[in-house]
Parts: sequence; structure tokens; C-alpha cells
Amino acid sequence: MWKIVVGFVLFAALSLFVIMKAGDKVDMSGEKHGADAVHAPEAATPASPPASVPASAASAAR
Repeated sequence: MWKIVVGFVLFAALSLFVIMKAGDKVDMSGEKHGADAVHAPEAATPASPPASVPASAASAAR
């Protein structure tokens, strides 16, 4: 029984520590949909030759 109490106290202390460190930056509202959703832009990938162009023709074009 005492292990449950100690576990609860440790978990509560850790939770309070994280909340105090983060301040008002923590978003506890759950999943967002629609206009509230924030989407990070995808990283640009380098252009590659189309798959229909043979490798020999793609290397000759360089």
C-alpha cells in the first residue's frame, strides 16, 4: 500500500515540475482540427528525374 502512495507522490511531483517549467506554453486542449490546427511545412526534397526517363538519358542530359 505504501508503494502506491510513494508512486503517486513521485508522479505528482514530476507532473508539477513539468508544468512549472513549461509555464503557459503547454497546450492541453487535445487534437485540433480545422482553422485551429497548426501544420508545419514539409521539407523541400531535391528534384529527381522522372521515373519514365532511363538512367542513361538522365545522366547524359547533365
